[in-house]
Amino acid sequence: MIIASGNIILLDDFVNQYSVGPMERKILEILTASNFIYSYRSMDYLKFELDLRVNIIQAAKDLYKSKMDFKTFRQSTCNPDYWERSEEGGFSVKDGVLPSDAIGDIFINGPEYGTECATAIIIVYYKALLNILPKKLFDELFSEIYLMNWKSLDTDLGVTTYRKVPDYLPGDCRYIDNPDVDPLTPHWQGENVIDLGNDTYYGHGIGIGTADKIIEVLEKYRKAGATQPARLLDSVTTPDFKYLAHRYLSFVGSN
Repeated sequence: MIIASGNIILLDDFVNQYSVGPMERKILEILTASNFIYSYRSMDYLKFELDLRVNIIQAAKDLYKSKMDFKTFRQSTCNPDYWERSEEGGFSVKDGVLPSDAIGDIFINGPEYGTECATAIIIVYYKALLNILPKKLFDELFSEIYLMNWKSLDTDLGVTTYRKVPDYLPGDCRYIDNPDVDPLTPHWQGENVIDLGNDTYYGHGIGIGTADKIIEVLEKYRKAGATQPARLLDSVTTPDFKYLAHRYLSFVGSN
């Protein structure tokens, strides 16, 4: 069930006010059919979340097409014209470079970059936001981007992991765990993946495929005598849609 501005919102209510593509409709169908109450300050906040989810999916596909390499943090690489690489393998925006331009370069010069799967998801989030936020707002919100892992995230992304959620939605980040990973290849202990909304997922270093296909790849990196299969966990990781919607709507309302 969707509640916005204190009112129950049906699919037709939303469609009558906004143009809706196939993926937005799919998300709305899941939300409206759910027994869980999804509450929004207004339908504009809901619209922003739908837009961001659709752009997360597109950014994941675009990152796959960019041919950015999979590398451990110890071996990570980036374009030195836009980024400075830290000793621990993360990337910070170079002085004098706009964050929006630095993120954009990853998708233009993908082969110059190499990093792990968690960093790829963060890059996907930034690119999705770059697609829908005014450039001025993006650069204001994310003035000190440091790309590495979940612990190094900009607080304005508000990324949070939820356990045992009521519904899984296109644009969610899921995790496929590989508990019996070979200790010689610890970077294959699991894969962060973006739900593309059509029973396929994007995982950096593996590509696009069903959960079963990604599990099949991960299980190639299990230790001898492994007994625990790789599996898709019930957790979901997302940026803070409501906070980001508030910043966006406040910005466009004052400009």
